[in-house]
Amino acid sequence: MKRILLFVLTNLAVILVLTVVLRITGLDQWLALHGQSYGGLLVFATVFGFGGAFISLLISKWSAKRMMGVQVIEHPETTDEAWLLNTVRQLAQQAGIGMPEVGIFESDQPNAFATGPRRDAALVAVSSGLLRTMNRSQLEAVLGHEITHVANGDMVTLTLIQGVVNTFVIFLSRVVGSIVDRATSRDGESRGGFGYFIAVMAAQLVLGFLASMIVAWFSRWREFRADAGGAKLAGTQNMIAALQSLQIAHDSGLPAQMAASGISGGQPTGLARLFMSHPPIPERIAALQNAAHS
Repeated sequence: MKRILLFVLTNLAVILVLTVVLRITGLDQWLALHGQSYGGLLVFATVFGFGGAFISLLISKWSAKRMMGVQVIEHPETTDEAWLLNTVRQLAQQAGIGMPEVGIFESDQPNAFATGPRRDAALVAVSSGLLRTMNRSQLEAVLGHEITHVANGDMVTLTLIQGVVNTFVIFLSRVVGSIVDRATSRDGESRGGFGYFIAVMAAQLVLGFLASMIVAWFSRWREFRADAGGAKLAGTQNMIAALQSLQIAHDSGLPAQMAASGISGGQPTGLARLFMSHPPIPERIAALQNAAHS
């Protein structure tokens, strides 16, 4: 119920903010004089901006299973599978969430991810490489990290933020397209033709580029919180040891669509750092050490 309320309030906030911006700048009156219904455009942008984000959330488990080839553990066949199920069950109880589905996917790179539309309908999956390279204390910390993501509702929150930035991108790109189209037409009227289309596409690329930095910033922030949660559930030293083990691998082993869901997101440099879904592992380790000493 709280998440539904948050979704509704966020949609209303987006519409309110855009309306205020239009009023302050006088752009609403300009659009009205030129026949553009900004109210209809706001509704269009909000529906499509949030619609795409929430469809992605609703099918997140289904798509993750197929994209990563996750084998869900229903009846444990090995001691490792039995241990995984029991550990996730215990951590989920500690975190106060429903039992997630637990699965394994084939990858030489050590990684894990959590996804799902809500706290009590999540999926936690680990790579075969993670099982081979980490001891059980480290694995428990990784699982605690993923369970914390679920308990914090990070998948829903990230979807809301993605919906907000999508709405701004869709709305503002079409406003820019309309302005450019009128400015380049002989009679000052928007024709909605090829020029408008090109302007919208260009604006959408630029604005989408900037918006993705906002989403990436939040994704990095939530990783620090999940690390802290993993440390609380499985022990600070175990969480640090798990991150140190992950630091050895320079590739997350996940496709781009899944990168933000994993515990390790690679180690980009330069401008690419602004688009990192995860903070550098040394920074995450330092944050845990500082918290332990404070």
